[in-house]
Amino acid sequence: MNFEDVDVRTIDKNALVDVADVKIDMSLDPEERKKQFVEQIKNPYCYICNGFIVKSRFTKNGNDFGDCFIKFLKLEL
Repeated sequence: MNFEDVDVRTIDKNALVDVADVKIDMSLDPEERKKQFVEQIKNPYCYICNGFIVKSRFTKNGNDFGDCFIKFLKLEL
């Protein structure tokens, strides 16, 4: 199954990672931070945040995952 195709109505919430449990080493360069995030979150398109299932979607012509991820990190830290 493609990570993007997850249906939040049927996914096992216990199988998702809580974003609060993800720890990023901010001394790493941006590419390594992205890699570290994806390794820990398992599915960057579907995860838990504040007890809610979050499903992320990205447009083909919009910001790429890296841009959105950097903005997300800035908001969370």
